[in-house]
Amino acid sequence: MATRAWQRMLSGRRLDLLDPSPLDVEVEDIAHGLAFVARWNGQTRGDWPYSVAEHALLVEAIFGRLGLPGAPEPGPRWRLAALLHDAPEYVIGDMISPVKAQLGPAYAALDARLAAAVHLRFGLPAVLPAAVKRAIKRADRVSAWLEATRIAGFSIPEADRLFGRPPDGLLEGLTLCLRPPAESRAAFLARHAALLAQA
Repeated sequence: MATRAWQRMLSGRRLDLLDPSPLDVEVEDIAHGLAFVARWNGQTRGDWPYSVAEHALLVEAIFGRLGLPGAPEPGPRWRLAALLHDAPEYVIGDMISPVKAQLGPAYAALDARLAAAVHLRFGLPAVLPAAVKRAIKRADRVSAWLEATRIAGFSIPEADRLFGRPPDGLLEGLTLCLRPPAESRAAFLARHAALLAQA
């Protein structure tokens, strides 16, 4: 029997995981998948898991506050890239960083192929410029600090050591949303549509 290397999506698309085509990427599939994938392996406080969709919305908001070197207000194109920074997890799931490190380059290559297909589908370069990627990663680490200290049981000193302390005032007014997957999915889709309309 041949090894299956594709995922049937609810849209009807068949996404080849080893050679993904942008034509098989649909935002509805991404939003649905991410809304049902739990961050922190589900080890968070609250009655709902904290989804990757919610994390993506938070990272995009933080990225908008941090800006890019030489451009304090990143445009909608790069904000869209921030929203989609974990999009491959709609088919490969979320794994905590220690597990990713153990899996090594094969996991990173799979993630990169899927990310490139997602980027091309929505008008972004297959590989993001290094400065944009670094800025999104910085926003991701800030989000991880906030999630770790608010809902994942980390002490502030531990989170400071692992993720770095966010700049003073950066997180003011930001909240973590733990809500039903349908609501997370709708929020992700709405933000995606808004950013695409501005790009």
